[in-house]
Parts: sequence; C-alpha cells; structure tokens
Amino acid sequence: MGIGARGVCPLLEVFDMPASLRFYRDLLGFEVVESAPPGDGCEWALLRLDEAELMLNTAYDADERPATPDHARASGHADTTLFFSCPDVDGAFALLRERGVAVEPPVVQGYGMKQLTLHDPDGYGLCFQWPVAVPEAEAPPEDDL
Repeated sequence: MGIGARGVCPLLEVFDMPASLRFYRDLLGFEVVESAPPGDGCEWALLRLDEAELMLNTAYDADERPATPDHARASGHADTTLFFSCPDVDGAFALLRERGVAVEPPVVQGYGMKQLTLHDPDGYGLCFQWPVAVPEAEAPPEDDL
C-alpha cells in the first residue's frame, strides 16, 4: 500500500510579496487563507482558489531584500510551471483580459488539453488547462503514446 495523499500545496519564493498578492488574489482570484504576519506585507501566505492551494514565501527577510530582483536567481523560475485544472479555460481567459492581464488566447495541444499559459511577477509559469476532444485526424497514432 502506498502513501495516502489528498492534494499538493507548492511553496514558491517570491521577491515582492505585495506584488505577488495583487497578482494571485486581485487578478487570479485566489483567497488569502492565512498569512504571517497578517496583511499584504506578510512574509508567508497560504492561498486557495477552489480546491487548489499555493503557498508564497518571501525570498528575503525584509531587512535583507535587495532593491531589485537577482535576475540569475529568477531565471531558474522559468523551469517551474504550475498546472491548474480549470473546466472553463475560455472563461479564465476572458476574465484575465477584462482585468488587464496581457495573455494570449488558449491553445488546444495535440494531446487533447486546452491550455491558457502566463507568468506570475517572479517568472513562474502558470497553466490553466482542461481536456478537450481532439479530432481523430489530429490525434497522435496510438504507437506514439
């Protein structure tokens, strides 16, 4: 018997917590469930969007944070993408556009996922996706699966 798990809650280190909270809470609609200390200037926050959870932690203590992000450190974030199950990808796209987020329209991948991709203020990738039927002419041969 394996280990039982009911979900996963990734922890991302962020440079500017208020900017990250504005992005996740105000643009994407996440709820701040807990933060320490309370408020936008917190150093840690637990966020929730429906059944998805995410933790944010400041990369630096307040008295040690440099004036600008370390680009070498942030460049590694490009290797990290969070994939969210999102039954209404088109609705998510419309909402983000209404809120002024520069995001490209969703794309249906050859493997049958409609995906909306964007990046947060720290360069972490986000993908809101949902399976769609792929016409047989576009589906890969079974040997390729």
